[in-house]
Amino acid sequence: MPTPTPTPPAQAGALDPAQGLGALLEHAYGLGEVRLTRLPAGQNTINYRATRGGETLFVKHYLPGTDLAAERAAIGQSRLAGEHGVPVAVPRPTRTGDMIATSGDLAVSVWEWVPGRSVDGGLAPGQQEAAGRALGLVHAAFADHPAATVGESRRLAKWRTADPAAKLTAAVDQLLNLIVDRPAPDGFDEEAVRTLTERRAALKRLPELIADLPDGLTTQVLHGDYSAVNILFEDDVLTGVLDFLPPAPELVAYELGRIAFDPRTVVHDSDWISAGVRLVHAYQATNPHHTAADVTGCARVALIQLVTSLYGVKEHYLKPGLLQDDLDRFWLLRHTAATRLLDALPDVERALAEAAGSW
Repeated sequence: MPTPTPTPPAQAGALDPAQGLGALLEHAYGLGEVRLTRLPAGQNTINYRATRGGETLFVKHYLPGTDLAAERAAIGQSRLAGEHGVPVAVPRPTRTGDMIATSGDLAVSVWEWVPGRSVDGGLAPGQQEAAGRALGLVHAAFADHPAATVGESRRLAKWRTADPAAKLTAAVDQLLNLIVDRPAPDGFDEEAVRTLTERRAALKRLPELIADLPDGLTTQVLHGDYSAVNILFEDDVLTGVLDFLPPAPELVAYELGRIAFDPRTVVHDSDWISAGVRLVHAYQATNPHHTAADVTGCARVALIQLVTSLYGVKEHYLKPGLLQDDLDRFWLLRHTAATRLLDALPDVERALAEAAGSW
């Protein structure tokens, strides 16, 4: 589970995030006298490690306005995956059998603690194999999910019917113009000009990337956010797959390519093509429902997603985040990965075609 971080001091007049949680945990779960330690926040949660005696639990405190029905559906996805052999965090029901406890504006879920840590600098070979196997189990578990729809995904339909290159080129030009108008450009401004100019050139290749997507790509319910931050390891052992999203149909190739060619792997592993194929081979071993197109097309789908994303640099100039320095680094990492993947795509797809044909 995440490493604890010091709880930031409360601002004057601000509500302590933990205020009232202890009472709710005792009332809903029978967890009296728990000690809460603040952990890194999720997208819609404030997270805690809860200890009581020798017991350790994980507590998600949902922010006001969170769609709790969707969160309950996501918890159901985690439970379903666990029933099919995926190592997951086990949610603890309330005394009344609910998966989320509420009291006024407070809403929490409680989970059994999962040992392990996420990997920041790229997965090692054994971890790549473990991540591939676990993703295959997830996709196999959800292959006949009732939330799936017939036909191609909305993402694929949008790529094939819209003109994303034109819209994105205009967005790049807007950012470049904002940088030109800055009175005192800094080091990141220089990097942004370089990377955005390169991205503008890459967008000219987007129509051909989309046109050459293979037929037969599978659309089904997925994990939804299967990435390095949501899988935990102890050495090479994958101990937990976390933070499932509510069920929604999407491209199998997208989720497979996203983790096989994770930007950290592409940038930091000198043999990143072999690393990606290694993960794909492990995936194939546990998901009998995949198609050859899912394998051969996964890098291209991941590349299209990278090329069409300005996440990080867009926030820097239009709406800076609280951790904007991290977002700046994330933009530079993903841009480097997109550039390498675009340059090496023929070699990558030959390797993936061999992997698809050997199965």
